[in-house]
Amino acid sequence: MATNPVPRFPDGFLWGVSTSAHQIEGAAELRGPSVWDVFASEPGRVKDGSTAAVACDHYHRYREDVALLADLGVDAYRFSVSWPRVDSPGGLGFYDRLVDELCAAGVRPVPTLFHWDLPAGLDWLDRDTASRFAQYVSVVADRLGDRVGKWITLNEPAEHTLLGHALGAHAPGRKLLFDALPVAHHQLLAHGLAVRALRASGAAGIGIANSHGPTWPASDETADREAADFYDVLLNRLFADPVLTGRYPDGIGELMPGDVRADLEIIAEPLDWYGVNYYAPTRVGAPQGAETESGGLTFPAELPFSVRGIEGRALTDFGWPVVPEGLTELLTGFRDRYGDRLPPVVITENGCSYEGLDDQDRITYLDGHVRALHRALEAGVDVRGYFVWSLLDNFEWAEGYARRFGLVHVDFATLKRTPKASYGWFREMVRAQR
Repeated sequence: MATNPVPRFPDGFLWGVSTSAHQIEGAAELRGPSVWDVFASEPGRVKDGSTAAVACDHYHRYREDVALLADLGVDAYRFSVSWPRVDSPGGLGFYDRLVDELCAAGVRPVPTLFHWDLPAGLDWLDRDTASRFAQYVSVVADRLGDRVGKWITLNEPAEHTLLGHALGAHAPGRKLLFDALPVAHHQLLAHGLAVRALRASGAAGIGIANSHGPTWPASDETADREAADFYDVLLNRLFADPVLTGRYPDGIGELMPGDVRADLEIIAEPLDWYGVNYYAPTRVGAPQGAETESGGLTFPAELPFSVRGIEGRALTDFGWPVVPEGLTELLTGFRDRYGDRLPPVVITENGCSYEGLDDQDRITYLDGHVRALHRALEAGVDVRGYFVWSLLDNFEWAEGYARRFGLVHVDFATLKRTPKASYGWFREMVRAQR
């Protein structure tokens, strides 16, 4: 366990924790179905056969969870709004109550408007879904905008495209490989239209939460370097370049549906800040002529790259390597690549899966990443905030309830909440920053 004090961050730095609607809310009977409800109902899709019908029952226990946030002492709480719930009678009432409770507790609400739970019947392969999303965003902004000063349009469109539509590991379970690229474009278009809808409602403080990580070539061989560069385009630049520069990386725009030039003007609507979800780098090499596995995912042999393990590093219980310095590398690299096109950065997710209430490994992980973030700040990156994933143990997508990312333990039989050792560590760290 780390004992040295964490370096001092600037006054006004935002400390928070994150969750998402589908993973914690439950109360599935009070909303319409999402693509994740359909996916989880199909045998073999979720490893433990579970669903998020109850999850943490945050819908009914939100006051208890806000009390945990208040005791934790965080400045802000990043949650997501369930589009299927908003589309149901009285659905926005829950978010009204949640936002009021947060404001009363002195915790800033930071809603994410899409965190993968697309209403069943909609499809990101359809361009019209982007317009439908903007209409939904307007409804939410009109209702909550008087109390919300920081918004997130989308969460991790890269993962939603790759895992849900290219590899079939997440909802909706498609294995389209590169034919999934329209999904990426339509999500990015939805982001730009959502920014415009939020601005039209008078909202400010608008960002996106994109997942990013350094891509490390498996060796100095040309084939490995070229494969790593290609992977970096797909998982990093495909989702950052259009938002920050108004252009797709070379060769990508031609693969998108139709003439995308007008869409790129919308996608590149100026942001107030840029959210980064960071977990680990990825080591990538040339194709090996066979399937490869990494981080619980299987990558088909026909891809023009292979994902390799990162050796010599501690692993989380999820098998992900612990590489705090990768966060510094990522952020300084973004600063160098995008220059003044990069707005202030907020780390919108960073966390790890470990078992147990005395979770010293999580404390070590968080301590290392907060220090790595401070080194990026010292190197001149304009970093404004850090959100831990996650407040609660929850429904971890295709892993079901087998992975525990929470600062707070949830007994899924009784739904009892128990703060872990990492909760106490984070609380004391935040207090020391005041």
